[in-house]
Amino acid sequence: MSPLVRVLRHGDPADDAAISARFDRAEVLPESVESEARAIIADVRARGDQAVRELTLRFEGRQLDALELDTEAWRAEADKVPLPLRAALERAVDRVAAFHERQREPGYVVEEPGVRCALRVEPLARVGLYVPGGTARYPSSVIMTAVPARVAGVRELVMVTPGPSPETLAAAEIAGVDRVFVIGGAQAVAALAYGTESVPRVDKIVGPGNAWVAAAKRLVFGDVDIDAIAGPSEVLVIADASASPAHVAADLLAQAEHDAAAIPLLITVGEGPVAAIVAELERQLAELPRREIAARSLAEQGAIIVARDLAEAVRLANRFAPEHLELHVEGAALVAEGVRSAGAIFVGPYTPEAAGDYLAGPNHVLPTGGAARYASPLGVYDFVKRSSVLELTADGLAGLAADIDALATVEGLDAHARSVRVRLERP
Repeated sequence: MSPLVRVLRHGDPADDAAISARFDRAEVLPESVESEARAIIADVRARGDQAVRELTLRFEGRQLDALELDTEAWRAEADKVPLPLRAALERAVDRVAAFHERQREPGYVVEEPGVRCALRVEPLARVGLYVPGGTARYPSSVIMTAVPARVAGVRELVMVTPGPSPETLAAAEIAGVDRVFVIGGAQAVAALAYGTESVPRVDKIVGPGNAWVAAAKRLVFGDVDIDAIAGPSEVLVIADASASPAHVAADLLAQAEHDAAAIPLLITVGEGPVAAIVAELERQLAELPRREIAARSLAEQGAIIVARDLAEAVRLANRFAPEHLELHVEGAALVAEGVRSAGAIFVGPYTPEAAGDYLAGPNHVLPTGGAARYASPLGVYDFVKRSSVLELTADGLAGLAADIDALATVEGLDAHARSVRVRLERP
């Protein structure tokens, strides 16, 4: 067993219990966090802007006068971004937009004599984007949330972020954000969900945040829509004898450097690749600026799981339902066809997760915690709502009347049946 990362062999009863402990994960927030978030939401609902100012001072030490960043200050900060980085942001926006354009839903109409039924698809009116700030700089989070919303036709994008960086503000400008508020935490979620004197109420809140942000999003859901409750980021790599140990180790460390709670897992096909990959992990970790964080992630959340064959490895991957799945195996494209549960699938040796995180085109806001069993990447479809439209003529209703009557009667809803009969009775 490596001191850096635990090696588990599938099929060994003792190791299978440890594998299950890693696989059967769920995002559970401490009761204290949820209780604090609930109190913050109540305070913001009661006192609006003043509560947001006081909570920001208490938790972040920032004294706010205006909650909204005015356009002149926004542009001035965004202009500090070097031209090469701005060009990279523009290219990312263009590529993400091009991929998401194909997700537009046109709606449809079904017609028959006397009956016309339609599905109408409309964009949400206003969406709130939560973007981490302070010491964090995540312009990619702005792009991945703002672009599909804009493609969907959302009329107003409102971004909240504590202490925004020039890079974040430049991404917001390029991606089409309309307003920026320099607030964060559960108080920002509450302000978006219910509105204050300064912050407009939104229809949906998307974007990652800390435990208090996640708790607040869970609590306001129902009064406003949300994207998901995001857990720790995770990658599952499948590697066989053809895999480059350097590539595999680099990709595991790219996940591990996020934070100590990040989940880097490797499934090898047989025992053969393990020793070389562990050696590469040790070598590359020593050179990594965030090596202490990555080492904790590997030791506490990571594992190398030895599968007996490729089919077993794929079955394990489907069971885990990872946020990111990388296939470092021969015939990776064919193997990908057998994957049923993953947020994003990265096929072959030249497709690192980083390509999807920033520039390839698909969205990097993905289901975590096993939610890939039923959930999807963030997309245009998350920023629209659907309405059914029905139009019947007298003849059309008459053709359906007997069956409506039968169904209403069996359910004991006489007025339903009568509402049809009264239209068809002769005066």
